[in-house]
Amino acid sequence: MEPQLPYGVTDGVATIVICQPAKRNAMTEEMWQSLPPILDELAADPAVRALVLTGAGGTFCAGADISALSGPPGTAEATQALAVRAEEALAAFPKPTLAVVRGHCVGGGCQLAVACDLRFADEEALFGVTPANLGIVYAESSTRRLVSLVGPATAKYLLFSGELIDAARALRTGLVDEVLPADALDERVAAFTALLTTRSQLTQAAAKDFAAGRTDRAEQWAALARSSGETAEGVAAFLDNRPPRFPWPPQPAE
Repeated sequence: MEPQLPYGVTDGVATIVICQPAKRNAMTEEMWQSLPPILDELAADPAVRALVLTGAGGTFCAGADISALSGPPGTAEATQALAVRAEEALAAFPKPTLAVVRGHCVGGGCQLAVACDLRFADEEALFGVTPANLGIVYAESSTRRLVSLVGPATAKYLLFSGELIDAARALRTGLVDEVLPADALDERVAAFTALLTTRSQLTQAAAKDFAAGRTDRAEQWAALARSSGETAEGVAAFLDNRPPRFPWPPQPAE
């Protein structure tokens, strides 16, 4: 059986592929469970400077595998807890994350995309947050993350109705960051992630902390910026008209 979350690293960019094409890449319990340890492994890999999450076969993810929700009482809640754990692990990944969306990005699939830092989509992508179709209470943490991204009105629209919206509307509401023709998406993603790998991961990691509201580490980040020499390297590279060489992890100066 082929792995359902195959992953690899090329030129500093890790790619995880959601792979269950027969069910439009719906996430099984095993897939939800396997995502956090994969993310832990990639986070610890010094070669990884950015992460792409995408789907196989022309679709991103149709959500949770509904057949897994039809067991005894408590099954749906247990599956949702696995999904939230995977979502939180993705949101906590310490390097930039990018969801690359083709086709359907629905339910738990949209939950994963929202947990990424950024979302690029093709023009035919469709998005939906669908717990109201199943009588499921959407997790509080997932709801807050959605509201933070698109605002209360759009979050309520998606959650109340369970309707799908197209890529153009997703772009207008802030659910996605860029929408591209299908034949241009891969090239744009490759160029953008290559750019990310050249930037200061000290800056990126601190920005992720602050954007998530973790301001208690502000002084630690400031001290590391002072001691690591990254600012000096960035300024010197600018003045020398050359690309900066930022190490990861940043090393305090001797």
